[in-house]
Amino acid sequence: MIVCKSSEELIRMRAANQIVASVLDELRMMALPGISTAELDATVEARVREAGATPAFKGYRGFPSSLCASINEEVVHGIPSPRKLLAGDIVSLDVGVLLDGYYGDSALTVAIGTVSDEATQLLRVTREALDLGVDRIRVGSRVSDISHAIQCHVEANGFSVVREFVGHGIGTQLHEEPQIPNYGEPGRGPRLVEGMVLAIEPMVNIGKPTVRVLDDQWTAVTRDGSLSAHFEHTVAVTSSSAEVLTQRPSDSPTVTA
Repeated sequence: MIVCKSSEELIRMRAANQIVASVLDELRMMALPGISTAELDATVEARVREAGATPAFKGYRGFPSSLCASINEEVVHGIPSPRKLLAGDIVSLDVGVLLDGYYGDSALTVAIGTVSDEATQLLRVTREALDLGVDRIRVGSRVSDISHAIQCHVEANGFSVVREFVGHGIGTQLHEEPQIPNYGEPGRGPRLVEGMVLAIEPMVNIGKPTVRVLDDQWTAVTRDGSLSAHFEHTVAVTSSSAEVLTQRPSDSPTVTA
C-alpha cells in the first residue's frame, strides 16, 4: 500500500533527510586517499547520534554498519572495513537515519583523487540520470516515467542500469511501496499524488547490468568486474513540484516545477 504523508509528517521527514544530507556532505569532504571506510562509518554513527537520530541501516535485516560503502565494482550494500581508499577509486556512500519515527535516505558516489576519464563520465551520467528522474516527478505522472527517463539517459551514454535493485517509497518504514525501477516503458505503474515520498536511486554500471552478491550476503558487485556508481535522493511530491528532501548544503537547490 502506498502511504501519502501529511504536511506535519513532511516536516518530520525534512528533518530526518537534512541530517542525512549534512552527514553526506561531511563524508564527501573526508573521502580522500588513505582513509578507511570503517573511519567513514564511525563518523556517520557519531554525527547521526549527535543529531538525536538513529542510524537506519545498522541492524536492519542484520546489516552490521551505519554506512553502506561500495568501492569500484561494488554496486551497493558494501560493508565498511579497514580497507583504505586509494587514489583512482570511486566509492558510493549511502546513509540512512531514523528520526522521530521517520526515515531519511540518500547516497552519492565520490571520486578519490584523480580517476579515469571513464569513471568521471560514469559519475556524471549517473548523477544526471538522478536529476532527470527527479525532474519527472509531478502530480499525475506515473512511476515508470521516472524509470524511463533514467534508463534512456544511461543507455544513451553507453552504460547500463542495474535491475536487481530499485528505488522505493519511504516514510515510517525504510522501504515502502511503490518500487521504482531504473528502467521501463513510460506511462505505467501508479500515478504520483501529493504526499508521496520517493527514494530515487539509479545504480549504473560501465559494463553489463548483471550483479552478484558476495559471501558476506550483503555486498553486491558487478558480474563483469566493471565500475558502478550510485546516487540517491529522497523526494516529496507536492502540489506544484518535486521537493528534494536530501538536498545537500553544497548543492544548488533542486526543485522542479
